[in-house]
This record gives sequence, structure tokens and C-alpha cells, in this order.
Amino acid sequence: AEVVSSWLLQTKVPFLACLKGPAVSIFKKKIDIENIMSITEVINQSDWLLCGTSWQSDIEKKAIELALKMGKFSVAFLDHWINYEDRFKCGDHLKLPDEIWVCDEYAKKIASRCFPKTKLKLIPNPYYKDLNSKLFKIMKKTPTSNIDILYVCEPIREHCKLKYGDEEFLGYTEEDALNYFFQNLAVLPIDPMIIVVRPHPSEPLGKYNWVKKYHSESLTIRIGRSDPLIDEVARSKLIVGCESMAMIVGLLAEKIVFSSIPPSGRPCVLPHTSIKSIAQQVAVR
Repeated sequence: AEVVSSWLLQTKVPFLACLKGPAVSIFKKKIDIENIMSITEVINQSDWLLCGTSWQSDIEKKAIELALKMGKFSVAFLDHWINYEDRFKCGDHLKLPDEIWVCDEYAKKIASRCFPKTKLKLIPNPYYKDLNSKLFKIMKKTPTSNIDILYVCEPIREHCKLKYGDEEFLGYTEEDALNYFFQNLAVLPIDPMIIVVRPHPSEPLGKYNWVKKYHSESLTIRIGRSDPLIDEVARSKLIVGCESMAMIVGLLAEKIVFSSIPPSGRPCVLPHTSIKSIAQQVAVR
């Protein structure tokens, strides 16, 4: 939703929108949308389809399938580096668009392996372009950090249960990774006084209230997401997560970024070599 809305905002292409879930608020913050329509209405009244991809929702898969049936040209924007096939899988079959847009060479290489017969197009990430501009303004206005560590969450259990029927398929859950992070704060390059735990947009705000058990006289724990992600990233010294897109936002802001995946889990698959691993720091200590 972030990538697609930024592309629409920058290109000023006239469009109709079918939105659900977090995409509704993401679009409305950036673009003045008069009407949110159904998939059928949007495709019927449009020349071509542009959609994002997700594993939690099937709205994009339904849209691609309908566009193919109606003979409308379809494009999907891939904004990540993992679970590519899952984003287009309906049962045992892949519902691929006519063209897939990727945002960097990492993604292009992965997509070419997954979808060798589908046309790929490299489009510099329009969301990153927006972020760079906003980050510069925010950090110029507020040059000092008032958050020591921003921990960005993602619903790992839900994904694993949905895809594999096993919440611990990857060898860890979001709770395991978050506990591992708090248990190993000493290996990080800063001594935190304020930690903000930010739920993923698809997660309820109260999901991580239990982390306040780590609250102490010297450590303040807060739950984030009351401010936009970019604001919380800009105000932080260090970003921690598992495989979240928000960690890449941290790299854009030139922050130190760590993965908190515990040793029992699959290593972080984000291709960015500047992301450090808490587990590796623990191992060499």
C-alpha cells in the first residue's frame, strides 16, 4: 500500500481504488480519495490493474484473477524480498499478473528465479523516494533522538499458521524474538533508557503490552504506532526487528539496524548486508 500509493502520488495517474485493511488509512493519509470501490467496479472501469502483494489478504489475488479473466493488463508491485510465491498462490496454483514490478536488484534476482516466464520491470522504490524527502525534513527539524531503540514487530505466528499450519515453522515466533531481544540488550552498542515496541499495522495495539514486564527504574518501555513509522524511526538511535520492511526504513535513515531472530530460527533473509544479528553478537561475546 505504501509503495503503490507513493507511485500514484508521484506519477499523478488517474485511478480508482479498492482498499481493505491497513491500506485504507495508508492511502487516506497521502491521497484525497473520494470513493473506495469493489474489485469488480474498479477493474470494470479501468484500463489496467496495479496492485500490491500480501500474504495475509487475498484481495490482490482476486483482482489479478479477475483482470486476467476480463483481458485487462495487470501489474503487481513487489515491495519485499521474501515469500514471493505465496503472494500469488491460490491453493496449489499461481495467479501471476502480466508484469511484476520490483524495486531493486535484490528483488529482481529473486523474482527472476521464482517467475522466469513473467515480465519483470525495475522501478526505483517510490516509497523510499517519499521517505528520503520526509526523513531529511524530520531529522533537520528534530536532530536529537529521544528513543534509544525502536523495535518493529510483525505477525510471524499468523503467517506460519496460515502457510504451514504450524505457528513455529520458522523455529521462532514474534514473542520468542522479542524476549530474546530483551534478554540480550547487553550485546547492543548502546545502553538503552527508552525502548519503543511498535506493533505491525495488521496487529492490535495491545498485543505486546506484556513487554512492560521488562520495565525498570533504568529502562522505560513504551508501545509505539501512535506516530507514523518514519517519525519514530527518525527519533531513534537503533532499529531492531526480525525481517520487517521497517528495518529497511531504518537503513534509509542511516540508523544501526539489528535482527532479533533467536538462534533457533531461520536466519534473517533480508539481503541487506548492513543488517546486524543479535544472535551473532551473542555467539562471539
